[in-house]
Amino acid sequence: MFNKSLKSPGRTGRSTAAALLLLGALATGGAQAASSAGCEGGGFTVLGRSGTQNTAVPAAQVTPTFEVVGKYVTFQVDAATFGIRNYTLTGAANALDITGGRSTPVFASKLPEHRGLTLTGDVFLEQKDDALSIGREGPGLVMKLQAKDCANGGVFQMEVERADETTTLFTHTLAGIDSLRDPLTAFYSDNRNFRNREGDVLPYKDTTVTVSPRINFGNDFSAKFVGRDSPQVATRVNNSACTNIIQRRAGASPSTATVLHCGGISKWLVASGGRMGMVFGEDATEVAPPATTCVQNCQAQNRVRGRAVVLGFPFPVAAADRLKPRNP
Repeated sequence: MFNKSLKSPGRTGRSTAAALLLLGALATGGAQAASSAGCEGGGFTVLGRSGTQNTAVPAAQVTPTFEVVGKYVTFQVDAATFGIRNYTLTGAANALDITGGRSTPVFASKLPEHRGLTLTGDVFLEQKDDALSIGREGPGLVMKLQAKDCANGGVFQMEVERADETTTLFTHTLAGIDSLRDPLTAFYSDNRNFRNREGDVLPYKDTTVTVSPRINFGNDFSAKFVGRDSPQVATRVNNSACTNIIQRRAGASPSTATVLHCGGISKWLVASGGRMGMVFGEDATEVAPPATTCVQNCQAQNRVRGRAVVLGFPFPVAAADRLKPRNP
């Protein structure tokens, strides 16, 4: 059932509880989280507030667009939709840096399509150390964002909840779409390391997991920069305008696979209560089961803690494995 209010700090409610649980998961090494070394000195400033927070920012004080500024991560939030723009890794010095020490644009935007619904209420802000959770509601709609100010790992998550319990279309657009010759331009590719191990059974915790194909994003500047869209109760929308024929491992039958995914854009249908995450570094190339299905009172149940095989990714990425066209 749809929760009609995020509730003010200090009160309880499904949405507030979920936000706290997700914040806790990000903060304590939950599903695909960064090593604490990657978050050293991290922490955000949001709507003029920094440090430990548990507060509501009145709607009248919320600008149409506001900045989320951290040591390692920056992005802008559209207050009416909680879509984000200009998600960037700053390149700040860190032992686990994946940018090569350079400011690296990652996503031009991650935008939910609310079909006429708008966020109008106060912005609820929870922050501790490098972990942030912000939420806002409007008639028939609740949105939450969770983020970590870290150099890599599980660093971002967007969640939607609708009163009509229908799905929401999320569109992710990688940065650099108009500057294809720039080595910092991000692009999606079919990870050759996974494609060549497709069907292999590898150890995972106290069981095993079968390798399946993996789509990652990277760039041509840093050999360490790699990321992945991470869905929970969300389904990627195939795009027939972006038909890619990918060579499978030697001896596989059939010898090729058809991947309907564009090089600069991905679209996802997200269930009410579902979420889309983003991970960087080794977390993006480990062989682990998909996230569990959960749309209510979700807790961190997918912790890997270094017990998955990491297959990595090739650099530079071969032209045949880069998904095309960039934008249909």
